Amino acid sequence: MQYFVIGLTTGSLYSLVALGIVLIYRATRILNFAHGDLSTIGTFFAITLLTLKQLPAAATFSLSLIFSCGLAIIFYFFILIPAQRREATLLGQIILTLGFGMIFQGIVMYIWGPEPHSFPSFLSETKTWKIGGVILNQLDVGTLIIAFLVTGLFYLFIQKTRLGTAMRATQENLTAAQTLGIPTRSILCLSWALAAFLGVFAGIFLAPRLLLDPFFMLEPFLKGFAAAILGGLNSFPGAVVGGLILGVSESLVGGYMSMEFKNVIAFLVIILVLMVRPEGLLGKEFKERI
Repeated sequence: MQYFVIGLTTGSLYSLVALGIVLIYRATRILNFAHGDLSTIGTFFAITLLTLKQLPAAATFSLSLIFSCGLAIIFYFFILIPAQRREATLLGQIILTLGFGMIFQGIVMYIWGPEPHSFPSFLSETKTWKIGGVILNQLDVGTLIIAFLVTGLFYLFIQKTRLGTAMRATQENLTAAQTLGIPTRSILCLSWALAAFLGVFAGIFLAPRLLLDPFFMLEPFLKGFAAAILGGLNSFPGAVVGGLILGVSESLVGGYMSMEFKNVIAFLVIILVLMVRPEGLLGKEFKERI
């Protein structure tokens, strides 16, 4: 049960990363390989603000999220849209995200250097509670609660608001959405900003558990990507389920077998699932009318 709860905590953060990946894929059919690097630069921006010690933690995190959303919007308007106007292929647009991520890596290396940093957390790792034999610290409990809260708010936004309905319509059929008068460019811009928000939010809560270096989000990004594939690249619930399954499975394997094998078993689970359901656990087969 201890490993299970720890796995849920980590998996909830994988789910946030996966939601950002799925959001962009549903909207544009682009796999955003800059997602992890954008989260990294946003987290480094947060630690810079924290070192100034002139802003409360809530304001620091809010500014970091706004900063990252701004970078995503810049990428969409000034790089992706011009490429689309020049009829760039889908693969070409994916390569653009990869190049944008490498630019972020270079910026982080130049400004903050390659040395690892310790990220201060506003939640304690030493304050613990024992519940039915399971020992939980404040950071684990807070991360789990906040991650599920953000996931729930994301679901309500997508399903219950006018903007969310417009976003789903744009993802379903871009041409039809334009015909109906939906400002699809603004909606797609919002999708990129929201994906960046989810990624940086996960990065801020992952950073206290890891040493913060220019590549600290590489593994969480790969796990989030794997979770999105496991649950289904076109399914928001699938991204959440995939992240939780991945987090719990690697925690149990790391506890009962070996830490070296936990990454391997996670991807073995994905392979086995995709052999049975190529579209993922909750994904639907993508069909396009020609």
